[in-house]
Amino acid sequence: MKRSIAYKSVQKRGLHIGLLPELAAAMNPATPIDLDHDLDVLPGAGRHMTVTDFAGHLRDLAARLWAVGVRPDEHVVVYKTANADAWLLGAATSRIGAVPVMLSPSLDAINVGALLKRLDQPTLLTDEPKLDVLGELPLADLVQRTLLVRGHRPGAQSLEDLAGSPDVPPRIRRIDAAAVITHTSGTTGIPKLVVHTPRTQAVRLKPQWRLLSLMRRKETVAIHIPFVHSRMVAAMSLALLQEMPVVLLREPSLDKVAEAFLEHRPGFVEALPNSLMEWEPLADDPRKPFSTVKYFSSTFDAIHPRTMSRLLKASTRRGAIFFQIYGQSEVGPAVGRAYFRHSAHRTNGRCVGWQMPFGCAKIRLVSRNGRPVSEENPGYIEVAWSGLAKTYFAEQDRYDENRFGDWWRTGDVGYRTKFGCLHMLDREVDMIGGVRSSLEVEDQVLGKLEELCELVVVHGVKSQPVPVVCTTDDAPLDRDRWRAAVAGLPQLAEPVQIPRAELPRTGTLKVQRLALSRRLKEEMKDRA
Repeated sequence: MKRSIAYKSVQKRGLHIGLLPELAAAMNPATPIDLDHDLDVLPGAGRHMTVTDFAGHLRDLAARLWAVGVRPDEHVVVYKTANADAWLLGAATSRIGAVPVMLSPSLDAINVGALLKRLDQPTLLTDEPKLDVLGELPLADLVQRTLLVRGHRPGAQSLEDLAGSPDVPPRIRRIDAAAVITHTSGTTGIPKLVVHTPRTQAVRLKPQWRLLSLMRRKETVAIHIPFVHSRMVAAMSLALLQEMPVVLLREPSLDKVAEAFLEHRPGFVEALPNSLMEWEPLADDPRKPFSTVKYFSSTFDAIHPRTMSRLLKASTRRGAIFFQIYGQSEVGPAVGRAYFRHSAHRTNGRCVGWQMPFGCAKIRLVSRNGRPVSEENPGYIEVAWSGLAKTYFAEQDRYDENRFGDWWRTGDVGYRTKFGCLHMLDREVDMIGGVRSSLEVEDQVLGKLEELCELVVVHGVKSQPVPVVCTTDDAPLDRDRWRAAVAGLPQLAEPVQIPRAELPRTGTLKVQRLALSRRLKEEMKDRA
């Protein structure tokens, strides 16, 4: 089967992740899939396999889920320790017509309990460490059954005991039915459950399919994003449909990342913006782990120009590019742009890209105050296309609050230049009086102070902009260098330095700005 035929089939019938590995195996059964860790649910599978092996593991796990009683239309919550088997278990759930609900392992028991209650008696698929996290919840009242990927606990069925269950033919969900449920980042409270369908998931492949189709040869793709995120569905789908070798990375330490890159020599990397920022020191590693990378790609948040520049300069490939896509779980990829080695450091980090062609998302700016949207008067960013998520599960009213006909209000504010580039300035809830864009300030200062590994500008006690800084190895901040770097930003309060490990983050490593602001205010009250 040719790649173009497989892609057209997906666009016509929708993306069903439970069938994806078999589809990829039909094109090239030997395509490698490697991991930097062992699978919890299949510890004997090893770290090196082919897509044919991967498809076989998926069928095996689907058969085990069927044997324990999971049936079409049921919700199966996948909440376990970070591991590539989370994606595999979600795909196995999808294969038998059930709906995987992918929850981040970073969620605490309060959030998980609230989501389980919202789902009304789902199956919980977890592991022993996460079962301990949920120890104070009345699981018997919240879930229909509890499944463990491995091991044994009272009241839970272990998938380990169901090895060898009879194979089950796939059950295909309707193209506009719920297919996968993920959740929002949780930066502003209890996460919302975002419903994706086979149609919306397939549509979201369009922008990067065009990008990957321009590549002259099959490059190894290294993927380092949360295995339960909606973006993981697209990343895995694109790599497998393009017959590209895949390396799934979990380990966050710089040594482990460098080892994986040196072993597999990827040509294409997809990672979280904050992961890429954490990887910056590897740009100076004498082993040159990024030397073979020609394409860096990132979605989620906008990324700082300093990070892009350092990574691109660490590649020895001719014409290396950094492709940034701006989007969110509810809309998928909205706009995008490419950055190049010799100019990335000079670019405006707030310019997140242009509307993409070929039936991709449309963008508009809507006034917040009745006056025309401009650089001085930014407006709401809204997105329209058939890739929009279908709803928030059990919270249709909250979904409708952001839906205006065909348009989805993202919660971000910005403007469009005369050349059509979308500039995203801030989340509306994070805007600070007297500061045009907190993100813009962070771009500027990070570009001047290489010793900073993170900078976040948040509301202070009197709503003043307070810069929270983290330094490499938590070294003391050089106040003279700081004052020189912010000389043109008199509105900033004195910086507050904290250890990087203390930054409150979501599962996609976004800093929870509201939580950080609350912490600062509480600490200042305690000192008063």
